[in-house]
Amino acid sequence: MSDCPVVNHELKESSELFFEREKGILIVISGPSCAGKGSVCKIICRKNPDLRLSISETTRQPRNNEKHGREYFYISKECFEKRIEQGQYLEYATVYENYYGTPKDYVENLLESGFDVILEIDIQGAAKVRTNYKEGIYIFIVPPSMQELKRRIEERGTESKEQMEMRLNCAYEEMKNADDYSYIVINDELEDAAQRVQSIITAEKCRTERLKNKIEDILGR
Repeated sequence: MSDCPVVNHELKESSELFFEREKGILIVISGPSCAGKGSVCKIICRKNPDLRLSISETTRQPRNNEKHGREYFYISKECFEKRIEQGQYLEYATVYENYYGTPKDYVENLLESGFDVILEIDIQGAAKVRTNYKEGIYIFIVPPSMQELKRRIEERGTESKEQMEMRLNCAYEEMKNADDYSYIVINDELEDAAQRVQSIITAEKCRTERLKNKIEDILGR
């Protein structure tokens, strides 16, 4: 586990690309457990070289086969709390006595380098990010029905009956917050849902306010 001075969110991209890119856009994706948001994110990241999935910082110990800078940035509790005081997180939470947070400097460096950045976070985290990034794209992934969500949880086979009921109740409550998001994507078929998210991102990148400078360039003004 690294100490504070070692926290380094290095961008291993060609410096030439930095000057060719426009600033990236922030994409926040939320949804209830087993709605498929993680799978959707993996598909669109795989298909888009200019898209990055944000990596969180955590104070928990790495598990087997986990690597610093791949699954998480692993840091000490003291470092995390210092970074909280410095306002270095877009959002953070405590889970089972460990901190998890989205590092502001890492995300902003990616955006300034022209990469679009996806945050796959819960609704509480999304609400915190929204206060600072009004211009972000906020997408809520939902299952086609509660019956389908229950089937997916059962298929995973990792939950007791009580835990499954708790997840379903939590999902029911979370979906009441869907109107806080700019877009809702129903994940009935995974590839179709990923394509809908891709279409949203493409359309957002063509918004007038994002391309005003291009028009000025075309007109030579």
